[in-house]
Amino acid sequence: MNRTVSVRRDYLHYIKKYNRYEKRHSMTPAHCSPAWIGLKVGDTVTIGQCRPLSKTVRFNVIRVDKSVSGGKQFGGM
Repeated sequence: MNRTVSVRRDYLHYIKKYNRYEKRHSMTPAHCSPAWIGLKVGDTVTIGQCRPLSKTVRFNVIRVDKSVSGGKQFGGM
Protein backbone atom coordinates (compact mmCIF):
# COMPACT_ATOMS: atom_id res chain seq x y z
CA MET A 1 0.00 0.00 0.00
CA ASN A 2 2.55 2.53 -1.12
CA ARG A 3 1.08 6.07 -1.18
CA THR A 4 -2.24 4.81 0.19
CA VAL A 5 -3.98 6.22 3.24
CA SER A 6 -6.96 4.81 5.12
CA VAL A 7 -9.63 7.45 5.72
CA ARG A 8 -11.92 6.84 8.69
CA ARG A 9 -15.43 8.29 8.42
CA ASP A 10 -17.35 8.43 11.69
CA TYR A 11 -21.13 8.70 11.62
CA LEU A 12 -24.17 8.12 13.80
CA HIS A 13 -26.73 5.42 12.97
CA TYR A 14 -30.26 5.80 14.34
CA ILE A 15 -31.86 2.76 16.02
CA LYS A 16 -35.63 3.18 15.81
CA LYS A 17 -36.44 0.49 18.38
CA TYR A 18 -34.45 2.18 21.15
CA ASN A 19 -34.90 5.77 19.92
CA ARG A 20 -31.13 6.30 20.15
CA TYR A 21 -28.04 6.69 18.00
CA GLU A 22 -25.01 4.42 17.87
CA LYS A 23 -21.52 5.33 16.70
CA ARG A 24 -20.26 3.64 13.57
CA HIS A 25 -17.31 4.13 11.24
CA SER A 26 -16.13 3.08 7.80
CA MET A 27 -12.57 2.81 6.51
CA THR A 28 -11.93 3.91 2.91
CA PRO A 29 -8.52 3.43 1.28
CA ALA A 30 -7.49 6.44 -0.82
CA HIS A 31 -4.46 7.25 -2.96
CA CYS A 32 -2.26 10.03 -1.58
CA SER A 33 -0.27 11.89 -4.21
CA PRO A 34 3.37 12.76 -3.44
CA ALA A 35 2.28 16.42 -3.55
CA TRP A 36 0.73 16.00 -0.07
CA ILE A 37 4.06 15.61 1.74
CA GLY A 38 2.81 17.11 5.02
CA LEU A 39 -0.03 14.64 5.49
CA LYS A 40 -0.03 13.01 8.94
CA VAL A 41 -2.32 10.99 11.22
CA GLY A 42 -5.30 13.03 12.42
CA ASP A 43 -5.52 15.37 9.42
CA THR A 44 -8.95 16.00 7.92
CA VAL A 45 -8.96 15.29 4.18
CA THR A 46 -11.42 15.53 1.30
CA ILE A 47 -11.47 12.55 -1.05
CA GLY A 48 -12.97 12.20 -4.51
CA GLN A 49 -13.92 9.20 -6.60
CA CYS A 50 -11.66 8.16 -9.47
CA ARG A 51 -10.97 5.12 -11.65
CA PRO A 52 -9.91 1.91 -9.89
CA LEU A 53 -6.22 2.25 -9.03
CA SER A 54 -5.96 -1.18 -7.38
CA LYS A 55 -8.20 -3.88 -5.96
CA THR A 56 -9.45 -1.67 -3.13
CA VAL A 57 -8.44 1.93 -3.96
CA ARG A 58 -11.15 3.95 -5.74
CA PHE A 59 -10.59 7.42 -4.25
CA ASN A 60 -7.96 10.19 -4.39
CA VAL A 61 -7.04 12.73 -1.73
CA ILE A 62 -8.18 16.08 -3.16
CA ARG A 63 -7.60 18.50 -0.30
CA VAL A 64 -5.96 18.45 3.13
CA ASP A 65 -7.73 20.55 5.77
CA LYS A 66 -6.52 21.53 9.22
CA SER A 67 -5.82 18.70 11.64
CA VAL A 68 -8.37 17.90 14.32
CA SER A 69 -6.87 18.31 17.79
CA GLY A 70 -8.63 17.04 20.89
CA GLY A 71 -12.18 18.08 19.94
CA LYS A 72 -15.31 15.98 20.05
CA GLN A 73 -15.76 13.70 17.07
CA PHE A 74 -19.54 13.53 17.25
CA GLY A 75 -20.50 17.12 17.96
CA GLY A 76 -23.69 19.01 17.24
CA MET A 77 -26.23 16.42 18.37
